[in-house]
Amino acid sequence: MRVVVALGGNALLQRGQPLTAENQRANARTACSALAPLAREHELVIAHGNGPQVGLLALQGSAYEDVEVYPLDVLDAQTEGQIGYILEQELGNALPFEKHIATLLTMIEVDRNDPAFENPTKPIGPVYSKEEADQLAKEKGWVFKLDGDDYRRVVPSPMPKRIFGVEMIEALLENECVVICAGGGGIPTMYTDEPARPGHRLVGVEAVIDKDLASALLAVDLHADALLIVTDVDAVYTDFGKPTQRAIRRATPTALAASEFAEGSMGPKVRAACSFVDRTGGIAAIGSITDAQGLLRREAGTLVTLDARGLELVHAA
Repeated sequence: MRVVVALGGNALLQRGQPLTAENQRANARTACSALAPLAREHELVIAHGNGPQVGLLALQGSAYEDVEVYPLDVLDAQTEGQIGYILEQELGNALPFEKHIATLLTMIEVDRNDPAFENPTKPIGPVYSKEEADQLAKEKGWVFKLDGDDYRRVVPSPMPKRIFGVEMIEALLENECVVICAGGGGIPTMYTDEPARPGHRLVGVEAVIDKDLASALLAVDLHADALLIVTDVDAVYTDFGKPTQRAIRRATPTALAASEFAEGSMGPKVRAACSFVDRTGGIAAIGSITDAQGLLRREAGTLVTLDARGLELVHAA
C-alpha cells in the first residue's frame, strides 16, 4: 500500500513541554518507532506540523533588532529542514541500514485571493497570558486569539492549491525510499500573476498552510491508498473534554463533516480526512501515533470510509 502519514505537531511536542531540542528528539523517537513497521511493509510518505517551531523561530528572529524578522515562508523552509533532519535520523535508527530516507523541501501554491489572508486562524508559537499577548500585539503587530485559557499568535492559513515536486516524490517511492515532505504544510508560495502571462513570478507568502489539508492534497496527488492523521489523542470525539464525550469509531465523510469540531485542533483533521476519502475512495484514519499500525488495519482511531454507516459512536472509557 501507499500510505501518507500526517504527523501532528502535538505528536512531536506535547502540550506544555518546553520547545527544547531534547524534547523534540525524544518525541520524534517515539513517533518513528511507531512508524518504522509501516515503512518496512508499505510505501510511506511522512508530512508533519511545525506550529511551535515556526513560532519559536519568529520569536528568536525578533530579538535581533538590526534585521527585520524573516518572513514565514523562509521560517517554514527552515523548520522543514530542522524537523526533517530529526525524523530522518530517528527513523533511520529504527530501520535497516539499507532502507533509504529522503527529506524534501516542498513548495505549495496558494491562491493570492484566499479569504484566509483577511482572517488569521492558524496558531503558531507558545502560549501567552493576555497581558503578554497584548504587549506583543502592540510591539509587533501580531494577531492573537484564545487557545484554551491562554493566547497564541495566529497567522493566515490559506488552502493548499498545488504541490510542487510530486513527480520527484513518486520517483523516490518507486525506488523504495521513505519520503519526508510537505513539512509544516509546505512552504507557502503564490504567483504574482497568472502563470500563463509574461512576467509572472513565484514568491513566498506570509502564512502557514495547515499540514493536514496539505497532507490530504499530497495523498490525492500521489494516489495513496490511505491517509493516516496521527496526533496525541486516540480518536475523534463528540463533546471532547466533557463528561458526555464519545469516541467516533467509524464514519462516512458526509456524516463526519456534518459535525462541528474545534477549528484550531480537530476541525482541519476532520476536513482533511473527509476530503481525501471523497476524492479517492480510499481510507482515512485519525488517532494516536502509538496506534499507527492499528489505524492502518482499521482496528484503532476514527476510520473514515465511504462504506461506513453514518457515525458509529462508542462511550469513552
